[in-house]
Amino acid sequence: MAKIAYILLCHKDPDGVIAQANRLTDGGDYIVIHFDARAKASDFDRIRLKLAGNSSVVFTPRRLKCDWGGWSLVAATLLSVRTAVDAFPLATHFYMLSGDCMPIRSAEFMHAFLAPAKTDYIESFDFFKSDWIRTGIKEERLIYRHWFNERTQKKLFYTSLQIQQQLGLKRNPPSDLDIQIGSQWWCLRRNTIEILLAFCDERPDVIRFFRTTWIPDETFFQTLVRHLIPQSEIETRTLTFLMFTDYGMPVTFYNDHYNLLLSQNYLFARKISDEAVELKERLGKLYSAKGERFSISDEGRTLFEFLTARGRIGRRFTPRFWETGNSLGRDRTLLMVISKKWHVAKRLAERIRSVTGMPTVDYLFNEAETPLPDLGGIQSSLEKRTRHRRALVRMLYDYWQTDTLIMCIDPANIDLMHDFASDRSTLRLLEVECEFSDPYLIGHAGRVNLAGDNTPPEVINSLLTTIRQDLRFESDRIRDANFNNLQRLRETAPIAENAMALAAFLGIPPESAREIAQTEDLFGD
Repeated sequence: MAKIAYILLCHKDPDGVIAQANRLTDGGDYIVIHFDARAKASDFDRIRLKLAGNSSVVFTPRRLKCDWGGWSLVAATLLSVRTAVDAFPLATHFYMLSGDCMPIRSAEFMHAFLAPAKTDYIESFDFFKSDWIRTGIKEERLIYRHWFNERTQKKLFYTSLQIQQQLGLKRNPPSDLDIQIGSQWWCLRRNTIEILLAFCDERPDVIRFFRTTWIPDETFFQTLVRHLIPQSEIETRTLTFLMFTDYGMPVTFYNDHYNLLLSQNYLFARKISDEAVELKERLGKLYSAKGERFSISDEGRTLFEFLTARGRIGRRFTPRFWETGNSLGRDRTLLMVISKKWHVAKRLAERIRSVTGMPTVDYLFNEAETPLPDLGGIQSSLEKRTRHRRALVRMLYDYWQTDTLIMCIDPANIDLMHDFASDRSTLRLLEVECEFSDPYLIGHAGRVNLAGDNTPPEVINSLLTTIRQDLRFESDRIRDANFNNLQRLRETAPIAENAMALAAFLGIPPESAREIAQTEDLFGD
C-alpha cells in the first residue's frame, strides 16, 4: 500500500496549514512542514502548538527565508525531503505541495493509484527546445549567474545581467546534464528521492551551478530525475492540476469550480482561493470519503481557453487594429454569409452558386481545409490568409474573373467585417440566424473539446449557458456595429420573408431568391 509523505512549503494562513496537515494525516499519510522564516513567528508558533500531538507531522529543523525565483525554494525543498526521509521510513512516495493546494481525489483513490510504485510523476521538457517558458528571459536563466532577485532587486538583477552579457561571461551547464524544465509540483518514489539526495552529496558542482540560476525550482529536480532515473519510469506530467494565463500567472479556483476540478485527471489542484471556504470544505470531506467513484472528462484547460478567449474579443481587451492594406477595388462587391452553424452557411452558399452562378468560397478565414485554388502560397495557412486578407480576396476575384464574390464567415470575426467594411469596395452581409437546441450545443462542445462523455451534468449546464450567452453577444455585436447592407435570414421566418432578404443581399430577382429560400432542409443539422 502506498504511503505518502507530503512536502508542504508555506508562508501564510496558519489555520489553513493546520487544517491541511490534519486532513492529510487523517488519511493515513505523513507531512513535513517548512514555514517560511520571513513569515510571522507567531503564526509558526500557532501551527506547532496545534499540531504538537500529531505524530505524523514533523517540521524542518530550521526555517529558511524563501524568495520566489531563487535557490532558497530548492534549498527549503531539499531540507524538507531529507527531514521526511529520516522521519518517515514507511513513506513510499514524496509529494510536493503548497499551502494553496487541495486534494481533488479521496485518500483511498490516491493510495490505490500510487500503489504500483513503478512511476515518478514530474514534468521534464527540454529546456532549450521546448516552449514551456511563456514570458521573460529564457536561456539567460542558465548561462548567466544570478545573485539578485528580479522581483525585489530588479535594478541590480538586470544590471548584473547586462554587465555579464557585455563582458561575454557566459557559462555552460554541467556537461553530463541535459537541462530540463517543468512544474515544481512533483510526486517521486522513495528510491528516486534517495538516489537524488546521494547525487547531491556527491556533486557539489551541480549544486553550485543551480544556486545561481534563475527560478531553479523549475529546473533542478526536473533535470536530476531525468538524469538519474530511466525514462521508462518517468511520466512527464504533474499530478497537481494547475493552469496559467497567457501572462504566466496561475489561475485561481473558487467555490463554483468544484465539479470542474473533480472531472480532471489529477490528484490535487492549485491555486485554491483563500476566499473559497465552501470549496475547501467540500474537497476536505471528499478526501476522507470511502468508495468514491470519479468520472474523468479532463476538459479543464480547453474550457479555460474558451472562456478567456470570450473576453479577448470586444470585452475585457480591445482587439488589435487590422492592417488597412490595399483596396479590393471600387467596382467590386463582397458578400458575406455569417453563420455559427458552418454546415448551414456552406449549404446555402452551394445553393446560391447553383442558382445564380456566383463564385462562392467557404470559411477561408476559419477553416484551414477550405478548398482554394493555388494562389502562390498565400492561401496555405489561416495565419497567412488573415495577415494578407485583402490581397487574398483580390486574387480570388482575379482567379474567377469576377467582380462579385460570396464568402462564409464566423460571427466571431467581426474585426474582419469591420476591415472589409472600411474598404472602397461594396460589402453586403447576410446574418443567418439558426436555432440552437441543447443536444446540438452539447455536440458542439464535444467537437471543440470543451466537454466529453464524462463531463459532469453540472459543468454541461453551466457551459450551455455560457455558449448561449456567447452566441447572443456575437449577434448583438454585429447589429450594434451598424453595418450598411445587413440582411437577416432566420430559421423561424416564413419563406417569403427570407426570400426578400436574399434578394436584397444578392441583388437577384425575387423568383430566384425564393428558389434559394425554399431549399429543402436548409437549416437541418
